[in-house]
Amino acid sequence: MAILSILHYPDPRLHLKAKEVTEFNAELKQLVTDMAEAMYNSNGIGLAANQVNIQKRLFIMDLAKEGETSRLQVFINPRFLEKRGEVRGDEGCLSVPGVFEPVTRAEWIKV
Repeated sequence: MAILSILHYPDPRLHLKAKEVTEFNAELKQLVTDMAEAMYNSNGIGLAANQVNIQKRLFIMDLAKEGETSRLQVFINPRFLEKRGEVRGDEGCLSVPGVFEPVTRAEWIKV
């Protein structure tokens, strides 16, 4: 179990291009476990690999409400296939701690 540090803006490593994941092995599974630990310890609901200085096309999220069972979702080499509608709400980012800004997103997506 590695302790991953979350990079904070304006760290230039946040702008490095992520590479496609090509090997699905125990190392990748451990990375997901370590990322989840870092995300939950920081009270986040999502974390991308590049935020912990790993340049892989991978992110995790858990949208369970407080008191609900965890619903960790893992997205590897994601591609948006379809989107519908728009929704606007305040969002934060673990790489920009303490800042919440209004963001417009698709209301529904197919990945």
